[in-house]
Amino acid sequence: MEYITLNDGNKMPQLGFGVFQVPQVPDLSQAEQAVSDALSVGYRLLDTAAAYGNEEAVGKAVKKSGVNRDEIFVTSKLWVDHFTYEKAKQGIDDSLTKLGLDYMDLYLLHQPYGDTAGAWRALVEAQKAGKIKSIGVSNFAPDQLMNLELMSSVKPAVNQIEVSPWYQEEAEVKFNQEQGVATEAWAPFAEGKHGIFTDETIAKIGAKYGKSNGQVILRWLLQRGIVVIPKSVHKSRMEENFNVFDFELSADDMQVMSTLNKNESQFFDHRDPVAIESIFGSSLKALRD
Repeated sequence: MEYITLNDGNKMPQLGFGVFQVPQVPDLSQAEQAVSDALSVGYRLLDTAAAYGNEEAVGKAVKKSGVNRDEIFVTSKLWVDHFTYEKAKQGIDDSLTKLGLDYMDLYLLHQPYGDTAGAWRALVEAQKAGKIKSIGVSNFAPDQLMNLELMSSVKPAVNQIEVSPWYQEEAEVKFNQEQGVATEAWAPFAEGKHGIFTDETIAKIGAKYGKSNGQVILRWLLQRGIVVIPKSVHKSRMEENFNVFDFELSADDMQVMSTLNKNESQFFDHRDPVAIESIFGSSLKALRD
Protein backbone atom coordinates (compact mmCIF):
# COMPACT_ATOMS: atom_id res chain seq x y z
CA MET A 1 0.00 0.00 0.00
CA GLU A 2 1.13 3.55 -0.75
CA TYR A 3 0.33 6.39 1.65
CA ILE A 4 0.18 10.16 1.50
CA THR A 5 0.79 12.55 4.39
CA LEU A 6 -2.01 15.07 4.87
CA ASN A 7 -1.41 18.71 5.76
CA ASP A 8 -2.22 17.92 9.42
CA GLY A 9 0.49 15.26 9.58
CA ASN A 10 -1.83 12.25 9.47
CA LYS A 11 -1.13 9.48 6.96
CA MET A 12 -3.83 8.25 4.58
CA PRO A 13 -3.80 5.16 2.35
CA GLN A 14 -3.81 6.25 -1.28
CA LEU A 15 -6.08 3.43 -2.44
CA GLY A 16 -9.32 2.76 -0.62
CA PHE A 17 -12.76 1.20 -0.85
CA GLY A 18 -15.95 3.21 -1.36
CA VAL A 19 -19.46 2.08 -0.43
CA PHE A 20 -21.57 4.63 -2.33
CA GLN A 21 -24.67 2.86 -3.71
CA VAL A 22 -23.83 -0.36 -1.84
CA PRO A 23 -27.17 -1.14 -0.14
CA GLN A 24 -27.66 -2.20 3.44
CA VAL A 25 -30.28 -4.96 3.37
CA PRO A 26 -31.85 -5.76 6.78
CA ASP A 27 -31.46 -9.55 6.57
CA LEU A 28 -28.33 -9.84 4.44
CA SER A 29 -26.17 -6.75 4.53
CA GLN A 30 -24.45 -6.47 1.17
CA ALA A 31 -22.55 -3.43 2.40
CA GLU A 32 -21.23 -5.25 5.47
CA GLN A 33 -20.11 -8.21 3.37
CA ALA A 34 -18.51 -5.96 0.79
CA VAL A 35 -16.50 -4.10 3.43
CA SER A 36 -15.50 -7.38 5.09
CA ASP A 37 -14.28 -8.67 1.74
CA ALA A 38 -12.39 -5.44 1.07
CA LEU A 39 -10.61 -5.61 4.41
CA SER A 40 -9.69 -9.25 3.81
CA VAL A 41 -8.21 -8.29 0.43
CA GLY A 42 -6.03 -5.66 2.12
CA TYR A 43 -7.87 -2.35 1.81
CA ARG A 44 -7.37 -0.12 4.82
CA LEU A 45 -9.17 3.04 3.69
CA LEU A 46 -12.98 2.87 3.88
CA ASP A 47 -15.25 5.64 2.60
CA THR A 48 -18.89 6.00 3.63
CA ALA A 49 -21.29 8.88 4.38
CA ALA A 50 -24.40 9.67 6.38
CA ALA A 51 -26.28 10.00 3.09
CA TYR A 52 -25.30 6.49 1.99
CA GLY A 53 -27.29 4.84 4.77
CA ASN A 54 -24.66 2.19 5.44
CA GLU A 55 -22.44 3.57 8.20
CA GLU A 56 -23.70 0.81 10.53
CA ALA A 57 -22.62 -1.88 8.09
CA VAL A 58 -19.16 -0.36 7.74
CA GLY A 59 -18.74 -0.23 11.50
CA LYS A 60 -19.83 -3.84 11.95
CA ALA A 61 -17.40 -5.03 9.29
CA VAL A 62 -14.55 -3.10 10.93
CA LYS A 63 -15.31 -4.61 14.34
CA LYS A 64 -15.47 -8.20 13.16
CA SER A 65 -12.48 -7.92 10.79
CA GLY A 66 -9.84 -8.67 13.38
CA VAL A 67 -7.74 -5.82 11.98
CA ASN A 68 -6.40 -3.37 14.54
CA ARG A 69 -8.49 -0.23 14.58
CA ASP A 70 -5.46 2.02 14.18
CA GLU A 71 -4.66 0.27 10.88
CA ILE A 72 -8.04 1.18 9.32
CA PHE A 73 -8.69 4.68 7.99
CA VAL A 74 -12.45 5.31 8.24
CA THR A 75 -14.04 8.24 6.40
CA SER A 76 -17.61 9.50 6.62
CA LYS A 77 -19.39 12.67 5.54
CA LEU A 78 -21.94 15.13 6.88
CA TRP A 79 -25.01 15.71 4.72
CA VAL A 80 -26.34 19.20 3.94
CA ASP A 81 -29.45 18.73 6.11
CA HIS A 82 -27.07 19.08 9.07
CA PHE A 83 -25.22 22.15 7.81
CA THR A 84 -25.56 24.41 10.83
CA TYR A 85 -23.19 24.54 13.77
CA GLU A 86 -25.54 22.79 16.19
CA LYS A 87 -26.87 20.21 13.73
CA ALA A 88 -23.36 19.42 12.54
CA LYS A 89 -22.30 18.61 16.10
CA GLN A 90 -25.22 16.19 16.31
CA GLY A 91 -24.43 14.75 12.88
CA ILE A 92 -20.86 13.98 13.92
CA ASP A 93 -22.07 12.16 17.03
CA ASP A 94 -24.70 10.30 14.98
CA SER A 95 -22.03 9.06 12.55
CA LEU A 96 -19.83 7.89 15.43
CA THR A 97 -22.77 6.07 16.99
CA LYS A 98 -23.77 4.36 13.75
CA LEU A 99 -20.19 3.37 13.01
CA GLY A 100 -19.72 2.20 16.60
CA LEU A 101 -16.34 3.92 16.73
CA ASP A 102 -14.62 6.21 19.22
CA TYR A 103 -13.25 8.38 16.43
CA MET A 104 -13.27 8.80 12.66
CA ASP A 105 -10.03 9.17 10.75
CA LEU A 106 -11.56 11.64 8.28
CA TYR A 107 -14.87 13.51 8.21
CA LEU A 108 -15.99 15.65 5.28
CA LEU A 109 -18.57 18.27 4.48
CA HIS A 110 -20.33 16.32 1.73
CA GLN A 111 -21.36 19.29 -0.43
CA PRO A 112 -20.47 23.01 -0.66
CA TYR A 113 -23.99 24.35 -0.01
CA GLY A 114 -25.79 25.87 2.96
CA ASP A 115 -24.11 27.00 6.16
CA THR A 116 -20.70 25.54 5.42
CA ALA A 117 -19.06 27.97 7.86
CA GLY A 118 -21.16 26.82 10.80
CA ALA A 119 -20.77 23.16 9.91
CA TRP A 120 -17.02 23.55 9.44
CA ARG A 121 -16.69 25.15 12.89
CA ALA A 122 -18.32 22.06 14.37
CA LEU A 123 -15.84 19.82 12.54
CA VAL A 124 -12.91 21.90 13.80
CA GLU A 125 -14.14 21.58 17.38
CA ALA A 126 -14.72 17.82 16.98
CA GLN A 127 -11.17 17.45 15.70
CA LYS A 128 -9.82 19.27 18.73
CA ALA A 129 -11.93 17.02 20.95
CA GLY A 130 -10.44 13.89 19.37
CA LYS A 131 -13.65 12.71 17.70
CA ILE A 132 -12.12 13.19 14.25
CA LYS A 133 -8.44 12.97 13.29
CA SER A 134 -8.63 14.84 9.97
CA ILE A 135 -11.32 17.05 8.49
CA GLY A 136 -12.04 17.97 4.90
CA VAL A 137 -14.60 18.65 2.21
CA SER A 138 -16.17 17.03 -0.81
CA ASN A 139 -17.21 18.49 -4.17
CA PHE A 140 -15.76 21.94 -3.42
CA ALA A 141 -14.66 23.94 -6.46
CA PRO A 142 -11.49 26.06 -6.09
CA ASP A 143 -13.34 29.27 -5.21
CA GLN A 144 -15.51 27.45 -2.68
CA LEU A 145 -12.46 25.85 -1.12
CA MET A 146 -10.68 29.19 -0.91
CA ASN A 147 -13.75 30.81 0.62
CA LEU A 148 -13.79 28.17 3.35
CA GLU A 149 -10.07 28.63 3.97
CA LEU A 150 -10.65 32.37 4.44
CA MET A 151 -13.34 31.63 7.05
CA SER A 152 -11.19 29.45 9.29
CA SER A 153 -7.68 29.01 10.62
CA VAL A 154 -7.97 25.26 9.92
CA LYS A 155 -7.46 24.24 6.32
CA PRO A 156 -9.23 21.16 4.90
CA ALA A 157 -6.92 18.15 4.67
CA VAL A 158 -8.82 16.57 1.77
CA ASN A 159 -11.14 17.62 -1.06
CA GLN A 160 -12.99 14.63 -2.46
CA ILE A 161 -14.15 15.32 -6.03
CA GLU A 162 -15.21 13.45 -9.15
CA VAL A 163 -12.14 12.51 -11.21
CA SER A 164 -11.99 9.97 -14.03
CA PRO A 165 -10.40 9.69 -17.48
CA TRP A 166 -13.51 11.38 -18.89
CA TYR A 167 -13.48 14.14 -16.25
CA GLN A 168 -9.86 14.81 -15.34
CA GLU A 169 -10.30 18.04 -13.38
CA GLU A 170 -6.73 19.13 -14.08
CA ALA A 171 -7.18 22.72 -12.84
CA GLU A 172 -9.05 21.60 -9.73
CA VAL A 173 -6.46 18.97 -8.82
CA LYS A 174 -3.65 21.46 -9.39
CA PHE A 175 -5.35 24.05 -7.18
CA ASN A 176 -5.88 21.53 -4.38
CA GLN A 177 -2.25 20.48 -4.55
CA GLU A 178 -1.04 24.08 -4.55
CA GLN A 179 -3.11 24.66 -1.41
CA GLY A 180 -1.67 21.57 0.25
CA VAL A 181 -5.07 19.86 0.16
CA ALA A 182 -5.12 16.22 -0.92
CA THR A 183 -7.41 15.32 -3.82
CA GLU A 184 -9.49 12.18 -3.41
CA ALA A 185 -11.27 10.83 -6.50
CA TRP A 186 -14.77 9.45 -6.39
CA ALA A 187 -16.29 7.65 -9.42
CA PRO A 188 -12.83 6.90 -10.90
CA PHE A 189 -14.43 4.52 -13.39
CA ALA A 190 -17.12 7.05 -14.42
CA GLU A 191 -19.84 4.53 -13.55
CA GLY A 192 -18.69 2.49 -16.55
CA LYS A 193 -19.97 5.12 -18.98
CA HIS A 194 -18.65 5.60 -22.53
CA GLY A 195 -17.34 2.01 -22.50
CA ILE A 196 -14.52 2.87 -20.13
CA PHE A 197 -13.72 -0.78 -19.30
CA THR A 198 -13.30 -1.67 -22.98
CA ASP A 199 -11.85 1.59 -24.31
CA GLU A 200 -9.20 0.68 -26.87
CA THR A 201 -6.75 3.43 -25.94
CA ILE A 202 -6.70 2.40 -22.29
CA ALA A 203 -6.63 -1.29 -23.25
CA LYS A 204 -3.57 -0.73 -25.43
CA ILE A 205 -1.72 0.77 -22.47
CA GLY A 206 -2.86 -2.07 -20.24
CA ALA A 207 -1.63 -4.70 -22.68
CA LYS A 208 1.93 -3.44 -22.19
CA TYR A 209 1.77 -4.32 -18.51
CA GLY A 210 -0.68 -7.22 -18.53
CA LYS A 211 -3.25 -5.06 -16.76
CA SER A 212 -6.95 -4.33 -17.21
CA ASN A 213 -8.46 -0.96 -18.10
CA GLY A 214 -9.55 -0.50 -14.50
CA GLN A 215 -6.04 -1.15 -13.21
CA VAL A 216 -4.56 1.34 -15.69
CA ILE A 217 -7.06 3.99 -14.57
CA LEU A 218 -6.26 3.48 -10.90
CA ARG A 219 -2.52 3.57 -11.58
CA TRP A 220 -2.96 6.80 -13.60
CA LEU A 221 -4.75 8.42 -10.66
CA LEU A 222 -2.22 7.21 -8.11
CA GLN A 223 0.64 8.63 -10.18
CA ARG A 224 -1.15 11.99 -10.25
CA GLY A 225 -0.88 11.97 -6.45
CA ILE A 226 -4.61 11.40 -6.05
CA VAL A 227 -6.28 9.21 -3.42
CA VAL A 228 -8.82 6.92 -5.09
CA ILE A 229 -11.76 4.89 -3.75
CA PRO A 230 -13.14 2.40 -6.31
CA LYS A 231 -16.30 0.50 -5.42
CA SER A 232 -17.30 -3.09 -6.12
CA VAL A 233 -19.41 -5.77 -4.44
CA HIS A 234 -17.44 -8.54 -6.13
CA LYS A 235 -14.37 -9.77 -4.28
CA SER A 236 -12.57 -10.73 -7.48
CA ARG A 237 -12.90 -7.16 -8.75
CA MET A 238 -11.74 -5.82 -5.40
CA GLU A 239 -8.63 -7.97 -5.73
CA GLU A 240 -8.06 -6.76 -9.28
CA ASN A 241 -8.41 -3.12 -8.23
CA PHE A 242 -5.99 -3.67 -5.35
CA ASN A 243 -3.33 -5.19 -7.59
CA VAL A 244 -1.95 -1.90 -8.93
CA PHE A 245 1.27 -1.45 -7.01
CA ASP A 246 3.49 -3.72 -9.11
CA PHE A 247 3.71 -1.54 -12.22
CA GLU A 248 4.12 2.11 -13.20
CA LEU A 249 2.85 3.96 -16.25
CA SER A 250 5.49 5.66 -18.37
CA ALA A 251 5.45 9.39 -19.02
CA ASP A 252 4.18 8.65 -22.53
CA ASP A 253 1.34 6.53 -21.11
CA MET A 254 0.38 9.33 -18.74
CA GLN A 255 0.32 11.78 -21.64
CA VAL A 256 -1.91 9.47 -23.68
CA MET A 257 -4.31 9.16 -20.75
CA SER A 258 -4.52 12.96 -20.58
CA THR A 259 -5.89 13.05 -24.13
CA LEU A 260 -9.02 11.14 -23.08
CA ASN A 261 -10.53 14.03 -21.13
CA LYS A 262 -14.12 14.76 -22.20
CA ASN A 263 -14.38 17.46 -19.51
CA GLU A 264 -17.85 16.30 -18.58
CA SER A 265 -19.25 15.09 -15.28
CA GLN A 266 -20.93 11.72 -15.45
CA PHE A 267 -23.44 12.92 -12.86
CA PHE A 268 -24.38 16.62 -12.81
CA ASP A 269 -22.86 20.07 -12.81
CA HIS A 270 -22.24 21.07 -9.19
CA ARG A 271 -22.27 24.75 -10.26
CA ASP A 272 -25.69 24.57 -12.01
CA PRO A 273 -28.31 26.41 -9.89
CA VAL A 274 -31.14 24.28 -11.29
CA ALA A 275 -29.34 21.04 -10.41
CA ILE A 276 -28.45 22.37 -6.94
CA GLU A 277 -32.06 23.29 -6.21
CA SER A 278 -33.38 19.99 -7.57
CA ILE A 279 -30.98 17.75 -5.66
CA PHE A 280 -30.22 19.67 -2.46
CA GLY A 281 -33.05 22.17 -2.13
CA SER A 282 -35.35 20.09 0.06
CA SER A 283 -32.53 19.19 2.46
CA LEU A 284 -31.47 22.82 2.84
CA LYS A 285 -35.04 24.12 3.18
CA ALA A 286 -35.63 21.61 5.96
CA LEU A 287 -33.04 23.46 8.04
CA ARG A 288 -35.20 26.61 7.91
CA ASP A 289 -38.50 24.92 8.77
